[in-house]
Amino acid sequence: METIIESLAQFWQFTGFANMTWQHLVMICIGVIFVTLGIVKKWEPLLLVPIGFGMVIGNIPLFPGLQVGIYEQGSVLNILYQGVVKGWYPPLIFLGIGAMTDFSALISQPRLMLVGAAAQIGIFGAYVLALQMGFAPYEAGAIGIIGGADGPTAIFLSSRLAPHLMGAIAVSAYSYMALVPVIQKPIMLLLTTKAERKIRMATPREVSQREKIIFPIVGFIVTALIVPSGLPLLGMLFFGNLLKESGVTRRLAETARGPLIDVVTTLIGLTVGASTQADEFISTQSVKIFLLGLISFIIATFCGVMFIKIWNLFLKPERKINPLIGNAGVSAVPDSARVSEIVGREADKNNHLLMHAMAPNVAGVIGSAVAAGILLSFLG
Repeated sequence: METIIESLAQFWQFTGFANMTWQHLVMICIGVIFVTLGIVKKWEPLLLVPIGFGMVIGNIPLFPGLQVGIYEQGSVLNILYQGVVKGWYPPLIFLGIGAMTDFSALISQPRLMLVGAAAQIGIFGAYVLALQMGFAPYEAGAIGIIGGADGPTAIFLSSRLAPHLMGAIAVSAYSYMALVPVIQKPIMLLLTTKAERKIRMATPREVSQREKIIFPIVGFIVTALIVPSGLPLLGMLFFGNLLKESGVTRRLAETARGPLIDVVTTLIGLTVGASTQADEFISTQSVKIFLLGLISFIIATFCGVMFIKIWNLFLKPERKINPLIGNAGVSAVPDSARVSEIVGREADKNNHLLMHAMAPNVAGVIGSAVAAGILLSFLG
């Protein structure tokens, strides 16, 4: 009888119930909330569902030495997590994004690239604030990139500058990407008048196939020469777009924007979520990162909208830009552009801003990669 009791007692020590703490319960609940928001509210389900379930996986309490945890060398989860730690996943996602992206709106309206550049001010604004809150320069750089609203870029930069903060930075970046409609709309309404929201822009010109093929080649050469450290992201982004536009590599483009990006997005979401173990994640530092990420996102949206409002002061009436597309300068493709369209149609149901908003939106993708390269050059 004693042997049975001792065996049961030993078994109990290996269970998650015996090793559970309130911190684990909190993180599991947060994971369940993420999954619920993804499924019920349909807020970026391709991001929130894998991240949320990953949180649940990562916060099942483990007896030390079982070699199954994400931070235990040689475990399956640890091997999958190396794609995040070593920065393998983000360039692969950028390859898929490039193969999905149509740069026609930007090519036809190159002036709107400035709007995408203006929105990147949020990154550097959050960098300064992070320094004031006591973060080291390399940590502040990794935190600031959240304002670019680009999860893969945030992971890539934090893996280089502040891997110990990667979990909080990645979850923060993806969370705010999912909350784009919730965060941006009130700011856009606050900063614009009814008359400004009704501004109609001229239809973008038709872009030739030759221009679409030349753009990724020239775009990569120019941006990579300016910021060589951004080469992994910029190279894969423009290469993916060349596969799409060349017309002779359709199978490669379909693989990049389909099965490849789906697999990598699943793995990156699941492993990033699993990395948020309670003992690593629940801290004052994580709260500060979430706060700074929100501030960075707000600054980026504010700067994009205000930049257009100021620019309009110097433009002829027929050349004026609807400031509602300023929010699309962040790199949340195509969600922030959709917000521009939705808010614009609420003001004028016949005013379609989506194609115009896609120009600063795709410029924001390039801009966030360039901003990451700049930070990596100075802080890496």
